[in-house]
Amino acid sequence: MPDGIQAIPRAPGGVPLLGHAWPLWRDPYGLLERLEETGPLVRLDLGRMPVVVVTDTDLLHEVLVSKARYFAKGRIFEKMGPLVGAGLATIEGPVHRQRRRLVQPAFHKERLAQYGEVMAARARALRDAWEPGRRLAVEQEMGKYAIATLAETMFSSSRMQQEAVSAVRRDVPIILDTVLASTVAPPALDRLLPANRRFLAAARRLRAVIDEVISDRRDGDQEGTDLLSMLLEARDADTGEVLSDDEVRDELATMLFAGTETTASTFTWLFHELAHNPEAEQRVIDELRAVIGERTPTFADIPNLPVMRQTLDETIRLHGVTLMMRRVREPVSLGGADLEPGTEIAYSPYALHRSGREYEDPHRFDPTRFALDGGRDRRVFTPFGAGARKCIGDAYSWAEITLTMATLLPRWRLEPVPGHVVRPAIAAMARPDSLPMTVQPRKG
Repeated sequence: MPDGIQAIPRAPGGVPLLGHAWPLWRDPYGLLERLEETGPLVRLDLGRMPVVVVTDTDLLHEVLVSKARYFAKGRIFEKMGPLVGAGLATIEGPVHRQRRRLVQPAFHKERLAQYGEVMAARARALRDAWEPGRRLAVEQEMGKYAIATLAETMFSSSRMQQEAVSAVRRDVPIILDTVLASTVAPPALDRLLPANRRFLAAARRLRAVIDEVISDRRDGDQEGTDLLSMLLEARDADTGEVLSDDEVRDELATMLFAGTETTASTFTWLFHELAHNPEAEQRVIDELRAVIGERTPTFADIPNLPVMRQTLDETIRLHGVTLMMRRVREPVSLGGADLEPGTEIAYSPYALHRSGREYEDPHRFDPTRFALDGGRDRRVFTPFGAGARKCIGDAYSWAEITLTMATLLPRWRLEPVPGHVVRPAIAAMARPDSLPMTVQPRKG
């Protein structure tokens, strides 16, 4: 083991043979939150494989931004390879920069405004479908909504859209439930874990459906303004290069994985937090009534809803991604430790955003901790990553959540079911395990 790793303090709680894999399987959130007590860099052992966990936001900025060239994608992205292939989440270096240039126009403001029309229409349909007194499994309701909305913006004119929705609804939860367990398992157990087999089978099915969608669009010679059309028509302005069908599939698979569960989880936690924080809820309602009034929300309203943005930021701060990873590409010094190529680096947005060093009373839901003018400390608050590899679809997600909540909240409030305790599921995203709530009309 390199001296640099040996000098990093080891987290307590490891067990023989499995190291810290067992406590990570049992209670990842508690373990990850406690790591900052050990130091800014902490060593976890996954069997015999050491992993250096960054618990300090300044050091994480070095990994993601100032020293990013020394780091490549790590183990968790290798695990995602059978699903996302050579998509933006996994490719590196010049290839990544060129691909990002090709894909970026699909998320320009004018395109987001077009997707916003779809989002707004689906939000109105959901609003009109709810009835007073109806009990919802909110995590299921908003999961189905997020999947169907993304599929419509991706495949709006394809007859394969419904098949794609069914495949995503069936397979993405399997992928999310299994990828964390697969990542933190000791490498020696990779082929033995049932989670790995379930993940691989789900990934194969999902990619096959996406291939059919692309083929269907090619055969039909259809044009449109959806994400699929944008990718099929993308062309590098300098080289004239276009995306192959395999590359389009990999990007769509990446978007389906990244763009469904994060959004659905944020919706669900947001309803939970607003129900338990009536003052925060009232601030949102007051803003919606002042800015939008009786009309239907549109994409153009989004910049004028800073209280809504505060509330969304606070929700994702408390309920974010469980674990992300990088791998040292070239020898690098980090926090006084000399790290050799191949060293696995990890960080937990969930734990970092709950750090008492960075946030006062960090477990309290308080949207006012964020400035109304949109100013955010990007070293401390990184829900979508940072630097050149920052998530390309962050503005899409915020637009969908904002338009949907701005449509639902003025008419409906969701009441918690008495006695029910919601907990984060052990998965790649700290989504709620179950959240039953009752629909009630909003007074006024």
